[in-house]
Amino acid sequence: MTQAELEKYLWGAAIALRGTIDAGDYKQYIFPLLFFKRICDVYDEEFEQAMQESGGDLEYASFEENHRFQIPKGSHWNDVRETTVNVGRAIQEAMRGIEKANPETLYGIFGDASWTNKNRLSDETLTNLIEHFSQHKLNLANVPDDQLGNAYEYLIKEFADDSGHTAAEFYTNRTVVKLMTMIMDPQPGESVYDPTCGSGGLLLNCALHLKEEGKEYRTLRLYGQEINLLTSAIARMNMFLHGIEEFQVVRGDTLTHPAFLEHDTLKKFNVILANPPYSIKAWDRKSFEQDSYGRNIWGTPPQGCADYAFQQHIQKSLDQHNGRSISLWPHGILFRDSEADMRRKMIEEDLVECVIGLGPNLFYNSPMEACLLITKTNKEEHKKGKILFINAVNEVRQDKTMGFLEKVHVDKIFKAYQDFTEKNNFAALVATNEVLKEKNGNMAINLYVRPVQHNPDSSEDFEVVYDKWEKSSDELKSKMNELFQILEN
Repeated sequence: MTQAELEKYLWGAAIALRGTIDAGDYKQYIFPLLFFKRICDVYDEEFEQAMQESGGDLEYASFEENHRFQIPKGSHWNDVRETTVNVGRAIQEAMRGIEKANPETLYGIFGDASWTNKNRLSDETLTNLIEHFSQHKLNLANVPDDQLGNAYEYLIKEFADDSGHTAAEFYTNRTVVKLMTMIMDPQPGESVYDPTCGSGGLLLNCALHLKEEGKEYRTLRLYGQEINLLTSAIARMNMFLHGIEEFQVVRGDTLTHPAFLEHDTLKKFNVILANPPYSIKAWDRKSFEQDSYGRNIWGTPPQGCADYAFQQHIQKSLDQHNGRSISLWPHGILFRDSEADMRRKMIEEDLVECVIGLGPNLFYNSPMEACLLITKTNKEEHKKGKILFINAVNEVRQDKTMGFLEKVHVDKIFKAYQDFTEKNNFAALVATNEVLKEKNGNMAINLYVRPVQHNPDSSEDFEVVYDKWEKSSDELKSKMNELFQILEN
């Protein structure tokens, strides 16, 4: 199959569910079935290869060493396919059997969908789904990791588009992910962490970034935590389907129970990328005041907004020698009065390297503009005592209700970040003392750099258009005065 044919084939499974369940629920059924089919087909492929190597030795072909994952008796896709009554129960038991047979890698990976609820999914509906997926073999020979991984990402995007309000839980705009990965520039052997990893897009793209550059991506150590059970399972499937095996994705609340510890303190990482849930109100502020991991390094955020709780967790988790982070936020974190003291301390410690203002509609179901906050624990010498502000609000393309960055936008923003210098109407290099003393720690990007305003019907700059308007206005006044003089006479 071509990539387009594969994507159409997989999306056909979602079409089969239309009218049966809500679009927002597609993912909890389609993703586990896809992964179930994939690992069974790969198991069969490995079995056939082992049979050929051994001259038809069935016992040898069944050895664990010959298989990436174990499929216990009665838990194979074909076992489910032969079931005609209580199909949901057969699916559920097969998935649980596979999880138990692979406790270190697959435990809980199929999520907790209600397969046995016949009011939602009848035997007929599930049989149709099974038969739809059975049309093609999804082994490595037919569908390599890269191809299936790309199709999986396509499904994530389509489910996000279809479900709307549930999208932000597991999907970050992939064009922004590309920019964030380029800026962080992870290197082979480094550790990469996402404290609110969703479906794992940020982590995964770090590995794919190295792979595209021809560097050794398999030595990259990936760590993620995600509070939602289904979404964390989707992230793990995402890694496996892309051929990534060296990773840890843990389900849990990062603020309350951080998953990655060393000697009872937070584990340190070289790179952190994050798109945290913004301005959440339901969090344990009281515990954070006396945080046992010392994450309240700048103070305790207000109950109504946990943004700086996540930002402090990120900073506390960075390696002291070469730690760097990039996080996607609403602009409020740059100027809100309720967080002013914490923001000032972050600036005083010379941790902020760059702030990038992005265009509107990059978040699902929200027209708000986003920004990227980039920090480093140990800035390069020429960057110390300085903050780069980039106003890229115009570097975005609108597609219906969703914005995205084209390659030309990504390249322009990335070059400005790399150059780390002034660019008229686009980037400003500002001393931290100026931000602290003259702007009182306010990092609102418009205070430092304003973008050129464009007339939507013209390629001319705002200043040129305004000048023309002013001249035509003067001419109109002059003509009107002449007319009034004629009428008076």
